[in-house]
Order: sequence, then C-alpha cells, then structure tokens
Amino acid sequence: MPLLSFISRRLLQLIPTLAFILVVVFVLVRLLPGDPASAILGDRAKDADVVRINAELGLDKPVPVQFLYFVRNVFTGDLGNSIHLKLSVVELLAQRLPVTLMLTGLAALFAVLLAVPLAFLAALRQGQASDGLIRGTFQIGLSMPVFYVGLVLLTLFGAQLRWFPTGGYGDGFLDHLYHLLLPAMTLALSLAAVLMRNLRAAIIGVVHAEYVDFARSKGLAARLILMRHVLRNALISTVTLFGLSVGTLLGGAVITETVFAIPGAGRLMIDSIYGRDYPVVQGLTLALAVIVSFVFLLTDIVQAWLDPRVAR
Repeated sequence: MPLLSFISRRLLQLIPTLAFILVVVFVLVRLLPGDPASAILGDRAKDADVVRINAELGLDKPVPVQFLYFVRNVFTGDLGNSIHLKLSVVELLAQRLPVTLMLTGLAALFAVLLAVPLAFLAALRQGQASDGLIRGTFQIGLSMPVFYVGLVLLTLFGAQLRWFPTGGYGDGFLDHLYHLLLPAMTLALSLAAVLMRNLRAAIIGVVHAEYVDFARSKGLAARLILMRHVLRNALISTVTLFGLSVGTLLGGAVITETVFAIPGAGRLMIDSIYGRDYPVVQGLTLALAVIVSFVFLLTDIVQAWLDPRVAR
C-alpha cells in the first residue's frame, strides 16, 4: 500500500535526523558560557579541584572523544547525573517530562476544540457579524504574549473567582488535570487563533470548489458534504501547521510552567541553564528534539492519509 510505503520511507528518514540532533545537542551545550566545574565548586574553586571535576565529567578529553562517549551513553540509556540535584538525568526526565507532555497535550486538545467549530462557523458566515466577532476576538488573544495571558487568567479565575488553583501540580491524575486546565488554556489560546484563521481560509477556498458543487448537485446531505469533502480537504494545510506549532507549544510551556509554578521539564530546563547543569540541559534538549521529530512524523502520516497524493 502507498501509505505503508510512505511510512517506511519516513521512518528511514528519521535516522539521519536523529543523528543530526545528537550533533546539534552536543555542540549547543558546549557553547553555553561557563563550565560545570565552576558551577559546582563556586567562584573560589581551586585549580586542582576544577581539573578533578572536569576529569570526572570527561570534559578533559578531546571534543571528538567526548562526542563518542555522549553517543554511547545515549544508546545505553545513560545520560549522566544532575550536577546540582544529584539525581540521574533519566530519573529527572521520567519525573518532569510527563508533566510538560500532559500540559502541551491538553493545550493542543483545547486549541483544536476551539479552532475547528469556530473556523467552520466563521467560514460559513463569511462577512457577517459573527465572522468578524470570532476573528477579532482571536486576534486580540494572538496579539498578547503567553505570560500576560497567563497572568490575566491566573488573576481572574485563580485569585479572584477561585475556580482554579493558582499554582502547583496536585496529587493524583484528576487533580493533575484540574491544576493544568488553566495553564493549558493559556497555551491553547494563541495556537487556536492561528489554527482557526488557517482553517477558515481553507474552508472558504474548498467550499466553493467544483467538486463540492458537484456533490451538492448529486443531492448529498449538507452534513456529509461538509465532513467528507470540505473538512477533509481543508484540514490538510491545518494539520501541517499544527505539527509545525508543536515546537512553539513546548517553548510556550517553559513560560507557562514558570507563571503557574508547575514542576515540568520547561522549568527544569531554565533552572539547569542558569546552574550550568550540562547533563540535564543536554538530556532535556535531546528528549524534546526527539519528541518534536516524532510529532512531525505523525503529522506527515496524517497528511498522507488525508491526501493520498502525498504518499506517492
């Protein structure tokens, strides 16, 4: 089948992509100012202690050798230990990464639930008052930075109305969801605005296409035409845009986790960068890059399913 062949080709293309990610992550971490030994020992560190720490971390070896050690450790599941937290990086990822993934997953779900029906409503009522109201409202949300939206929602729904907690992550799955609802909505608003505008324009372009007019002339029900012909073709560009926005969504999670005091990977990344915690920065960057790569793969598969010509 063309789709299975397409998936196989995309999986093979992941190999050089992941290799490139390894190189970039290794180089970028080495470009950070300062060094781990100074971060561990402080400004009054003795030269002998600095040499000892660098030897323990393998930083006294040539850069190519360090890279080979890094690749070996990645494939064996050993990403090192945090300099400051004294925990293995794998353990920290297991603790913090699910929090960020749950936050971004909820934000993506809210964005889709907001964007798709409102895009349909705005497109089918093009030029009317409801169309202008939807676009204007989303434009206001799109023009405001994420941290400002978070502070407004936190003040209104958390501090004043007390409908949601003002921070933290809670205990238990349902409590986690309850604590993440407001941060997820903060992330979702800007993404929903982008998706809504793109999908609205795509629906307007598709709804006047000749094959849609032909489907109407055959007497097909309006709901069937909208779901089978209009939505499926209009979603092609929106799915691509959604996949490309995942990286932005993860970047916004860093700010959102800081505003709402959520113990996720984004907040850990900021703390590790300031603390020159090389192993944690390296492990987090690698994990997030791999996740985004697989999201791109999934996006391509969905796009090929919506438009079989992509798989050829």
